[in-house]
Amino acid sequence: MTEISSTTPDLQASSPDVRLSLTRAGVTGVQKAVRVRHEGRETVMAAEISCTVDLAHDQKGVHMSRFPELFEEAIEAVVGSEALHVEALAQHIAQHIVGRQRALRAEARITARWPVRRTTPVSRLSTQEMVSLVGIAAATADRVRRVVGVEAMGINACPCAQGLVRGRAAERLAEAGYEDVERILDLVPLATHNQRGKGTLFVGTERQLDANDLVAIVHASMSAPIYELLKRPDELFVVEHAHLQPRFVEDSVRLSLKGALETLDGLADDDFLFARQVNLETIHAHDVLAEREGTVGELRGELASGAPAGRHTSLDAWLTAA
Repeated sequence: MTEISSTTPDLQASSPDVRLSLTRAGVTGVQKAVRVRHEGRETVMAAEISCTVDLAHDQKGVHMSRFPELFEEAIEAVVGSEALHVEALAQHIAQHIVGRQRALRAEARITARWPVRRTTPVSRLSTQEMVSLVGIAAATADRVRRVVGVEAMGINACPCAQGLVRGRAAERLAEAGYEDVERILDLVPLATHNQRGKGTLFVGTERQLDANDLVAIVHASMSAPIYELLKRPDELFVVEHAHLQPRFVEDSVRLSLKGALETLDGLADDDFLFARQVNLETIHAHDVLAEREGTVGELRGELASGAPAGRHTSLDAWLTAA
């Protein structure tokens, strides 16, 4: 084996041919088992970690091979003695990377798979759903901001197709001689196409939040939650529930943000919210999405005034704000 000489030039520290600074450079998709504190106890979760640093215009590259080693150092240094919440662990990694990579700024994201115990709506059977628990932190030498969030699945029933079905059903009922057609249609869940959806909700705050509350907000924003285990009465409940409150992908984002503002007490105006909904289409070859981000103050102001906010603060802008 050929050993690398201590006199080998540090190519990453050399000057690049094109002298442009980079917003991010780093590693993504690093798989780790991490011990975190959740629901008042320590839990080992499978996690995917990404971490990046800014890169100066006069530096060719970052030391990519050092990132996994630095992850190990950061995780062992703190998790070895104390299990943290996922956003606090992301913060510790980002701060560790800033010091060791000599970067002005580092950003770390941890996505852990978390089993949620749930009860089916009618048969009351215990079932389990896997959701994603996300922690994001951006750190400089003297400050840090962090975000906690969840990604959970549900179902949306399309209002547009249901409106078409309602119109055609009204014509058929009238042709058949039925009276009070509108009342009949109000009583019967009408057909439409369903979309399994993934809802995302991120909250940037210094408050300690319960991820279960975030999952509940995301589930409530869709037409109906979904369950891994369903008996026939449960299936009937989910299908009827979804078709009685059809929602666009845009509706889910708005309801998720409204739910966060109403449910999460004590959020400050300079705290941050991000909501995203992706619906997996069934009658189209594409999927649909909607999202909204902004400070709590921007969102509260828009809801109170009815006028559009002058700006939508992005996640990147909030993480990097002084």
